[in-house]
Amino acid sequence: MNNRFIIVYFLFFFFYNLMFSQEENSKNEIDILRPSKAAFYSAVIPGLGQIYNKKAWKVPIVYAAIGISGYSYDYNRKKFWSYRDAYKRRKAGFSDDQYQGIIINDDRLLDGQDFHKKYKDLSMVFLVGFYFLNILDANIDAHLLDFNVNENLSFEPYFENDIVFEQSIGLKVKMNL
Repeated sequence: MNNRFIIVYFLFFFFYNLMFSQEENSKNEIDILRPSKAAFYSAVIPGLGQIYNKKAWKVPIVYAAIGISGYSYDYNRKKFWSYRDAYKRRKAGFSDDQYQGIIINDDRLLDGQDFHKKYKDLSMVFLVGFYFLNILDANIDAHLLDFNVNENLSFEPYFENDIVFEQSIGLKVKMNL
């Protein structure tokens, strides 16, 4: 009970400082540490960097991706061990495994074991991949928040017609940013 209180207190203090101790930056001021903070927060708690970037709508996507991968890993791990245990018990001479009467051939138990081992490993790759994508998304999104996207930016094509007595074909485009 005491450990839970300490953990809840620490999380409250951490989130309180994260949300209310940040100074509001003006539009012209750029916080160069913002991307590294967002990546760090996402590495500590997945989705926290997205909240720090004020993109909380991404948090359910992050948790869905990590959660589905974690569930798939756990399911395939359990099935792998059940096939493995059933195979070992049959080789030891027992006939009381859960697949008795369903799977008659021992080779099918090995096939099931290999199948679930493959997808267990693949699920772990996806789990780690989505975790790193969460960190990468928070970092890139924090970088993109500092870009100037006001209405003064424009793209105006400028075509130049020079009178040239030689034959040539071309197009010249001028951009003012």
